[in-house]
Amino acid sequence: MAGPTHHALARPAFDEGPKILIVVAPYYKDIADNLVAGAMAEVEAAGGTYEIVEMPGALELPSAIGIAARMGEYDGFVALGCVIRGETTHYDTVCNDSSRGLTLLGLQGLCIGNGILTVENYEQAAVRADPQGQNKGGGAAAAALHLVALSRQLGRKDKGLGFTADRLGES
Repeated sequence: MAGPTHHALARPAFDEGPKILIVVAPYYKDIADNLVAGAMAEVEAAGGTYEIVEMPGALELPSAIGIAARMGEYDGFVALGCVIRGETTHYDTVCNDSSRGLTLLGLQGLCIGNGILTVENYEQAAVRADPQGQNKGGGAAAAALHLVALSRQLGRKDKGLGFTADRLGES
């Protein structure tokens, strides 16, 4: 029996390459390095530029992105890190709160790709981080780029998503 198939959207095209901030928690340095390599390659392939900042852990990633959004000039953000289950409930706190923080920022309009791996063991992390394998860093960057493309499309007055006032019964 064949396994599930995965579909990836085509890389968005940009008239002007986006500026992306990659925020990484390098607690597991080799895993983080692979995530960053995948993210950098994806941003470059889309014609974008990036900067990289490091934070002590995954819990600090949403705060760092929030600060950068208020004080910097970035089109999008990529959060990268790795949380491996340990013997305490700290794993659950870090996974849930870092994800919740990123989601709340996204709901405020920030273009964020979440590449924080939440895994049971190091081997799972290594497979997911490998740029030649599952490339979750590249996937997180792709998510951020798609959100940037959507925000640019919605911000243009000459382009829409197919809805006009007259189509909605409003003249």
